[in-house]
Amino acid sequence: MTYLSQGSTAPAFTLLDQNGKGISLSDFGGKKVLVYFYPKAMTPGCKVQACGLRDSQAELTNHDVVVLGISPDPVSRLKKFELKDELNFTLLSDEDHAVADAFGVWGPKKFMGKEYDGIHRISFLIDEQGRVEKVFDKFKTKDHHQVVVDYLNQA
Repeated sequence: MTYLSQGSTAPAFTLLDQNGKGISLSDFGGKKVLVYFYPKAMTPGCKVQACGLRDSQAELTNHDVVVLGISPDPVSRLKKFELKDELNFTLLSDEDHAVADAFGVWGPKKFMGKEYDGIHRISFLIDEQGRVEKVFDKFKTKDHHQVVVDYLNQA
């Protein structure tokens, strides 16, 4: 599995958000976008990661960063996730994992001895010109938001 690297052009995409509205990466021209991929809404690790980003929203906004969370969940599950955890950013449904494939984050995984294909937990900071500024691929779910904020504060 090879995912996009720093300097790559981010693939154009349009996906349905938790409200069933089509959202495109190009909708955020002139802003930085944190595209974060996560395996499944409302699971413990994904909840911790999402709530960290929720609680860091003011800092991210200060850096003019928009957050887009992408998973293979259907829109209805994303809406439940948003409401249950009071999320304050956009969640996108990539049920056929076409966008995950385009970013190179869909591939073989192992869990409890079983092998299967799924989304790898990797985030991409896309700059105002649509290029990958930074790849976040080494973090714990509980620290993800802080790793992103620390990078933005030093950039």
